[in-house]
This record gives sequence, C-alpha cells and structure tokens, in this order.
Amino acid sequence: MTPHLVFSHGNSFPASTYRLLHDEWRARGWQVHAIEKFGHDPAYPVSDNWPHLVQQLQDFTQSIAAQHATQVYLVGHSLGGFLSAMAGVRIPHLVRGVLLLDAPLIGGWRAQLLRWAKRSGRMHAYSPGAISQRRRVLWDSEDDAMAHFLDKGKFARWHPEVLRDYVTLGTHAVGEGGQRALSFDRDIETAIYNHLPHVMPQLLGSGPLPFPVGFIGGEQSKEVRKVGLGLTRRITQGRIQMVKGSHLFPMESPLETAALVDEWLKADLGPIRPSTPPSRPKR
Repeated sequence: MTPHLVFSHGNSFPASTYRLLHDEWRARGWQVHAIEKFGHDPAYPVSDNWPHLVQQLQDFTQSIAAQHATQVYLVGHSLGGFLSAMAGVRIPHLVRGVLLLDAPLIGGWRAQLLRWAKRSGRMHAYSPGAISQRRRVLWDSEDDAMAHFLDKGKFARWHPEVLRDYVTLGTHAVGEGGQRALSFDRDIETAIYNHLPHVMPQLLGSGPLPFPVGFIGGEQSKEVRKVGLGLTRRITQGRIQMVKGSHLFPMESPLETAALVDEWLKADLGPIRPSTPPSRPKR
C-alpha cells in the first residue's frame, strides 16, 4: 500500500515552495498532500492560538484518510509543524506519526511570556510580525524579484530551484506590465505570527502522544535557541536530530531533507535518536 504524507508549510511560504521536496518524496514512493496556503480560506480565519488553522488541517487530513482508507503521516515545517502536532492530537486514530521540521514547541515560561505579551499588547516586541508587516510584496518582474531575494542573506543560501519556485509559484502576475506580487498575504502572515499559540502545553500534555513524534532542527536555527527544546524533548521522547542549516534548512538542503524525512517515516520515526544540542553560531 502506498504511504501517505500530509505536508504543512511554514508561515509565508506556500506549499508549492517545497516542490523539490515533494517531488523527491513521490520518487521514493509517497503520495504527498498539502494545503497550499494556511490562513487564506475565509472559512478558516487566523485567530488567537490558531484554532481555525488547526481545524483546516484536521478537516484536510480526515478527507485524505477517508478517501484512501488509510492512516497518514503529518510532516510540517515551522508553522506547519505546530499545526501538525495540534491537529494530530485531535485525530490520533488517523495519524501514524508526526515529524516536526524546525518547529520547536512553545512551552514552560516561554508560553506564559507569550500569553502575557498578547494580553498586554506587547506582542510586537516578541513576534516576527514586526518584520513581516513591512515586507516588500511587489516587483517589476520575476527577475527583479529574484535579484531582490538573492540580495538577502537567508534567501541566498537556498537551493536555486527552491528559490526559483518561491519566485515563480509564490508570486502572481499583477496587471499587464509583468509585475509580480507575493501570493501569501503580508497581513495574514503577520496575524499568524502575532497569534502564536501559548496553549501547546495544555493541548499536548507532557507526552508521549498516542503516536510517535520526531523533531529535526537546524544547527544554526535562531528559532530553536529562542524557544528551547524543553516541551519538544518531552513530546518526542528524545527523537531529535540536528542537521546543518538554519531554521529554513528544508529550503537550503531540500534533497537531503527529503531523504532524511523518508528515512524517519519509513522507520515509523524510530529508533529513538540521541538528541544533539544546537551548535553555537559561528562568528
């Protein structure tokens, strides 16, 4: 029976950005399913702690599982990892496992700080939304957009095909002059950041969950250093591996990431791997 993988994207990066990973998984025998853009369906709006986004992934997963009469694996990068864990606990009978790609689960005092920041109106001091709300969204052409991203350090490290997919598939034509605009709405991206869930400890408990959970993170991930791995270690029961790269390592090393995910899932996220702390950034 062909195994099924439901992939969920990171914030601001439509699922088509990950085409290279999806193609590699399909070449390795997987059927890959994905929601193109979370937060853009009016039936599933962005709100505090993302309940509607979780419901969207739950509904999508239930549909795939019913259509193919099978359990599925949930794999998610960043935002997508959070949603995969939160949706999975709602439908454990349909989930064979969850794999988090640089999606460190927010727990402990950081979850309490997040809750305080939202209630006090100080979320802008802690959320990437302060940056995303000023993000450039319009370019004169695809080539102009490509030049813009190549000038940005984090994008310049991406695999060339992934960056090209982001420019061609993650933007759309505007007017008749060849202009391109980001397809992922900047305001929605910012809202997702500003409503980061502070309720993961309550939703997920202290582990283990009814299905195996694994975590693969980037050794240079600033997100891992900010959030820590306390709750993640408990939920994964030690199934943690750090790999070369940043928070965006799936874009930087897509073929290696696809191969590693394939290995983890075909082993049902086991055996438990020794966890490795993220390395210090090089000066």
